[in-house]
Amino acid sequence: MNEQPSKIYLLPNLMTAGNLFCGFTATLRILEGALLQSTNADLAADRFHEAIWFVLGAFVFDFLDGRLARLGGHESPFGREFDSLADIVSFGLAPALMVYRVVLQEFPRACWIIAFVYLACGAMRLARFNSDAKHNAANHQNTFTGFPIPAAAGLIASITLFLLWLAEGEHHLGNWRFVLPPLLLFLSFMMFSRFQYPSFKAVNWKTKKSIPRFLIIILVLIFTVLNYEWMPAVLFLAYLLYGVLRSWLSREWRREIEEEIGEEIGEETP
Repeated sequence: MNEQPSKIYLLPNLMTAGNLFCGFTATLRILEGALLQSTNADLAADRFHEAIWFVLGAFVFDFLDGRLARLGGHESPFGREFDSLADIVSFGLAPALMVYRVVLQEFPRACWIIAFVYLACGAMRLARFNSDAKHNAANHQNTFTGFPIPAAAGLIASITLFLLWLAEGEHHLGNWRFVLPPLLLFLSFMMFSRFQYPSFKAVNWKTKKSIPRFLIIILVLIFTVLNYEWMPAVLFLAYLLYGVLRSWLSREWRREIEEEIGEEIGEETP
């Protein structure tokens, strides 16, 4: 029996292509910044800033492609594989290269190894996710096993943005840049760990919220935009810590935080 060709849905895969474009452009900006570091520190810092925004832009595109696919019922094996290939560029290669370039001068060999470990763990995490999704998709609708690689890249990019903001006018990150390699190793472990993280996949355009909660979400978004230098780092750190603490939270707390899977938790409650 001949296999049917995989379907390619336009809008979700356009978002994935946007993700890949941002990752590719971020990589180019990092390389340009590396070439300029010794001759024009100001321009090099601008290139690194641009790379950070492209990584965060890739995060937005990655968020949208899954939402559009689920909204239209257009999830497909092709889309899942295309998304993973884009993710390894945007959230694996670009952040690893960024940290490698920032801390390269002091520890070239060690930083090279750390950056590769992060990239390899990110690739294996994506491979594990795709493999598990093929064989047991029902268990992967509401939670992720291991810290998602887009969130890991968002955390690295947002913390680097915060460090650049702290060192504004100094043309370098100072000693705080040495936080990045250990962070890369820690995230490598977290991506391949068994900690459970809410996917929030059920949150879509039809999701209903009470007026107070809606206003709180709007205020958080406005506050994040007004304090873009450090607030994204706080949000990504909060998500990272939530997965670690999640197993110690009561069902009621998890139901409040992960409202879209409240019915499933309620059904499991004896």
